[in-house]
Amino acid sequence: MAQVVRTPLADQAADLLLERIKAGEWGLGEKLPGETTLAPQLGVGRSTVREAIRQLAGRGVLASRQGSGVFVTALDVPVEWESVLRRADIIAVIEARVAIETEAAALAAEHRTPADLRAIRKALTSRSEHRAEIESHVDTDTAVHRAIIAAAHNPILLELFDSFTPRLRQTMIEMLRIRTHFGSDDDHQVHVDIVDAIANHDATAAAGLSRAHLLSLKDALS
Repeated sequence: MAQVVRTPLADQAADLLLERIKAGEWGLGEKLPGETTLAPQLGVGRSTVREAIRQLAGRGVLASRQGSGVFVTALDVPVEWESVLRRADIIAVIEARVAIETEAAALAAEHRTPADLRAIRKALTSRSEHRAEIESHVDTDTAVHRAIIAAAHNPILLELFDSFTPRLRQTMIEMLRIRTHFGSDDDHQVHVDIVDAIANHDATAAAGLSRAHLLSLKDALS
């Protein structure tokens, strides 16, 4: 089930400014109104407008000229730049997953109970049955990884993962859209191997397999 993700005000303001530029309100090379004019129009404070302008400048749409103001340098975000931003965000999320899940896999191998193992294998079976469609694949894959973290019996790791899940879900969906292929037998076998290592109380293998799997996702984006 999709979840609501709160977007920072500066991001929303940047999106609104971009839409107005794309609609032709300001042409290429034209100067934007000042912060005191834009702030009430957008319903935000001047500092938020400043951050929104900084974002669009970083994306190549606006340019600030000392003593002159802010000018339109592109009428849309370059497609290749959007791709760079998406990939950078995905890589950051995968790196966070490595930090959380590698340790969790090792702890799960040490602390898992028979009930934990049943929950993990049930989630793994569901993952195997939902490999055809991106969103259901991501959801069932996430359920496997969450079950492993729960089996670590470390409430902090589980809390970190749960707070991270909405961002993780959107990012992994985006990654699969970029890669266009997912749900292969080899990919699923990696998850089977991780679960088998946990079942065998092999913390070294569980951590190593988990780390290698996540790093392979990162490498595929480079």
